[in-house]
Amino acid sequence: MKKTIPIPENEMEPMQKMRPKEISVKKKNKLEVFLADVGNATGFVLKVFKNIFGKDFEFNQFLKQCFAIGNQSLGLISVTGIIIGLVLTIQSRPVLVNFGAVSMLPGMVAISIIREMGPVITALICAGKIGSSMGAEIGSMRVTEQIDAMEVSSTNPIKFLIVPRVLAATFMLPLLTLYADALGILGSWIGANIKGDVSFVLFISQAFSGVEFSDLFPAVVKTFFFGAVIGFVGCYKGFNAGRGTESVGIAANSAVVMASLLVIIVDLIAVQITDLL
Repeated sequence: MKKTIPIPENEMEPMQKMRPKEISVKKKNKLEVFLADVGNATGFVLKVFKNIFGKDFEFNQFLKQCFAIGNQSLGLISVTGIIIGLVLTIQSRPVLVNFGAVSMLPGMVAISIIREMGPVITALICAGKIGSSMGAEIGSMRVTEQIDAMEVSSTNPIKFLIVPRVLAATFMLPLLTLYADALGILGSWIGANIKGDVSFVLFISQAFSGVEFSDLFPAVVKTFFFGAVIGFVGCYKGFNAGRGTESVGIAANSAVVMASLLVIIVDLIAVQITDLL
């Protein structure tokens, strides 16, 4: 049997004293990294805003990114929008049948999709699709030193790469959200006809009879902020990627996680502001 040598008490005391110091040092390092990251992100956002209102706007790049974002997300948004309306209708119909309020189903589903389900789910899908694409694309350009070459050749990478992508995400997400809302209501009509027989004209009239401008306007406005958040986070993570090839995957992954989290936080703030008005 192996013998364990006891450690004297006078030698154990310095070891125990070092542990809290090591923990505090680690916490301090994490806090410093977090604050430095926040400072870098703030500086990045200010640079982007400065170049947005500057001269020589890259309009062709803006249109190219708008087409790329819409083309990349249109199929996925289409399927998701129809499924949202279909599932919400199928799940809600039995409850409304028990209360004899089946006629309220189209209006309830329409308000739910327009006010919350459509904007948030569309933004989360775009955060995964667009945010990861921006992070990987710009991160690969950083790894292959294309951004460094642009800076050497007196080309502003913020104006040429970042600004068109941020603006394209900001203006395309509301359009994708409205498209998802329309398909969600269409999917709701399909779900209502699975166990019933409702004409499309009657369903649409009942759906929009309870929808007001105060329901649509805040939902559309907050999608602009969702798009801006996705664009800023995706471009920031890619622009500040490391030099190794694995940093491209890290940038894409962190862009998706951070953009999704910020979308939920922005939605919470928007709901609170809307409730106060």
